[in-house]
Amino acid sequence: MIVHIVMFKFKEENKAFNIAKVKAKLENLEKSIDVLKSIEVGINFNESDRAMDLSLYSTFATEEDLKIYATHEEHLKVVSFIKEVTIESKVVDYILE
Repeated sequence: MIVHIVMFKFKEENKAFNIAKVKAKLENLEKSIDVLKSIEVGINFNESDRAMDLSLYSTFATEEDLKIYATHEEHLKVVSFIKEVTIESKVVDYILE
């Protein structure tokens, strides 16, 4: 199984609204992208300077499925919006054995 984790730091302008909107958009991808096995989106409550604002944890059967997800039209629409409202993101992909 492939695990895909992304964390985002949002711009201050309309921050709470945009975090909630991105969370909903990401969660809705499960309905339209069949290679997406599971998705969990969490809003951070930790106020540390090191903290990010939102995290995405998703799983895929294969690396090829992750590539399909990454280039899927619906995913790219969400990515476009995320780029407008965030200042930073971090990603890690790994094989869960």
